[in-house]
Amino acid sequence: MLKECSGIDKIYIAIGFTDLRLGIDSLVYLINDQFGLDPLKKGTLFLFCGRRSDRIKGLCYEGDGFLLLYKRLNMGYRFNWPRTEKEAREMTRPEFNDLMRGINPYQAGLIKETELAGIG
Repeated sequence: MLKECSGIDKIYIAIGFTDLRLGIDSLVYLINDQFGLDPLKKGTLFLFCGRRSDRIKGLCYEGDGFLLLYKRLNMGYRFNWPRTEKEAREMTRPEFNDLMRGINPYQAGLIKETELAGIG
């Protein structure tokens, strides 16, 4: 689970909107070209959010390949994603942990867990 993600030393969030239809190669290009960061740095997680702020993508290089992550919130909850700057910024580990637990690191508020009925 992403909440218990180990081996991550640095976390960057891409401020603004990212087209979440982009795949690994396009996100690697974006990280390198637009943000001037090294997408091949082991232990670095890059997070992206599209116009619909109920979902995010993450990209991490593990040394032998890339790990592409996708998280979508339920029940109308949204991430309060920074939209004004055209650069990536580093996120602290506590901010990341809050984000993955459903707490918005930029605004107080807990996103509650939901149970899906009628599946299975």
